[in-house]
Amino acid sequence: QVQLVESGGGLVQAGGSLRLSCAASGSIFSINAMGWHRQAPGNQREWVASITSGGYTNYADSVKGRFTISRDSAKNTAWLQMNSLKPEDTGVYYCRANGVGRSYWGQGTQVTVSS
Repeated sequence: QVQLVESGGGLVQAGGSLRLSCAASGSIFSINAMGWHRQAPGNQREWVASITSGGYTNYADSVKGRFTISRDSAKNTAWLQMNSLKPEDTGVYYCRANGVGRSYWGQGTQVTVSS
């Protein structure tokens, strides 16, 4: 089992920045790729960014150039640096870790961007 705990969400004005953290514990040796997803009220959860164990990153078009995903395997932590935030970035952000044959999810952290 893998446990994920997100932190770093909050309220920020449009154009501002936030840095989300995801701390992993448990069977961390089984983790390969990690990622971030978000869910706005009334919407389905959507993928935001991913990073492989080798450091390869990929982003949704809506956040490309503004968000940066990173990870430190030694610290069992992943981050999502979010710059130039927009009101449409508002939602609950979830950390995801891919293990052997399954994915693990954190409880989510709220990000609210005011206009």
